[in-house]
Amino acid sequence: EVLDAAAELFTTMGVAATSTRQIAEAVGIRQASLYHHFRTKNDILAALLSGTVVSSLSAAHQLRDRPEPAVVLLHALCYLDCRLLWDSPWNLGILYLLPEVRDPHFDEFHRQRTELRAAYRELAERVVADLSPPAPGCLDVAPDDDAVFRMVETLPNLRADGLGAPDQPARTADLAVHLLGWRGDWAALRAASRAVAAEIAQRPVDEVTSSTVAP
Repeated sequence: EVLDAAAELFTTMGVAATSTRQIAEAVGIRQASLYHHFRTKNDILAALLSGTVVSSLSAAHQLRDRPEPAVVLLHALCYLDCRLLWDSPWNLGILYLLPEVRDPHFDEFHRQRTELRAAYRELAERVVADLSPPAPGCLDVAPDDDAVFRMVETLPNLRADGLGAPDQPARTADLAVHLLGWRGDWAALRAASRAVAAEIAQRPVDEVTSSTVAP
């Protein structure tokens, strides 16, 4: 309840303008009781930011050694990560670039985010390596190229600006592999990605929505 109240206040009023007293009042507890769970406002913010990364990072770890083609795994990771950023109750991704988040207090969040970025890069490199011969317009992915990761992280800005479509997570997953130069059977790719994503998320396949719009 504390995290949910803080998420609403941080994303609507701003972190600097939100006090721990306001968070406690929104939950209906005393400020002293809040400190029993979180010592500072930064502790609350750090927990919220980590929550936007840990499930995607867990998915990346589970996907890494699966037998499906790399393009299926990358598509599934993009989809799951984008769903988290797009469908969560509050647009917490928009807080990533706050000056406060540069503080060492958030080092664990930055470590997790860096690890997720590396997982994206590894899968992107595998997708490009599987393209033989490379498709026209194929992106030459260098070891430090984070194009797919950066594309995924545009979703909080799209959401804040009221842009994008209801199926934006699926569209973004399609665009990610298209950007890398993959040209193949979109229906088969989406079906395989849905199955993997559903297994990772431990939901029935029919609960994982696919995009019907080709890039």
